[in-house]
Amino acid sequence: MTTAEITDSVAVPDDFVSGLEGVVAFTSDIAEPDKGGGALRYRGVDIEELVEGHVTFGNVWALLVDGRFGPGLPPAEPFPLPVHTGDVRVDVQAGLAMLAPIWGYQPLLDIDDDTAREQLARASVMALSYVAQSARGIYQPAVPQRRIDEAKTVTERFMVRWKGDPDPAHVAAIDAYWVSAAEHGMNASTFTARVIASTGADVAASLSGAIGAMSGPLHGGAPARVLPMIEDTEKSGDARTLVKGILDRKEKLMGFGHRVYRAEDPRARVLRATAQRLNAPR
Repeated sequence: MTTAEITDSVAVPDDFVSGLEGVVAFTSDIAEPDKGGGALRYRGVDIEELVEGHVTFGNVWALLVDGRFGPGLPPAEPFPLPVHTGDVRVDVQAGLAMLAPIWGYQPLLDIDDDTAREQLARASVMALSYVAQSARGIYQPAVPQRRIDEAKTVTERFMVRWKGDPDPAHVAAIDAYWVSAAEHGMNASTFTARVIASTGADVAASLSGAIGAMSGPLHGGAPARVLPMIEDTEKSGDARTLVKGILDRKEKLMGFGHRVYRAEDPRARVLRATAQRLNAPR
């Protein structure tokens, strides 16, 4: 009997749902995507209000995790990236894994909520630090810590650690992007992190798993496939032919549509307004 024949002979349960579509795994008061109206709220606050009010990512993190605005994420500790492979995802996952024994992270099963929250904040901001250090490149000298300490927000510290002397407009753009993308309910990376955390694993393991899911081209990796399309369109001036070619080849057209929103994705609206406010070239 072939594998296909074995598969065909297996009885499919009546309650089987492919891809878990429509299955309710948990409820949340944190994020409220409005499918019909094209809005996204964090604990009742619209993301447009957050971005227009210049509420920084660090404070939004506190709103999401603690349910109120506050200091949120602490500054990342001056811990150098232990692994430089040239691949940001690999570097960050390896760095987080190595932090767990150094910082003495214990399984979530064995610690209380306050300790878990402290460890989550510490590891989360170190993940940002590692992204910046990795993106800076293997052969670039590290930015002096005294320069990083001059930055006033978590986002600015990230940009200084990455670029050294970042354009303030770029800092504002990244902050708006992070605020807009900070939370979205049951997405793939959140689901992955929750599954890992539910086993009692430590915070670093949960974050590392989420990063792995986020890197996928059908999740957080999608923008990386949109940018070449934009660049090709700028060169050719012919977006129609580019899109038609992708569809004719039956390839995935990245960056269009969303499974949740039936109206405009509110994050796109916020980021478009941010780009216009900052006089972005495109």
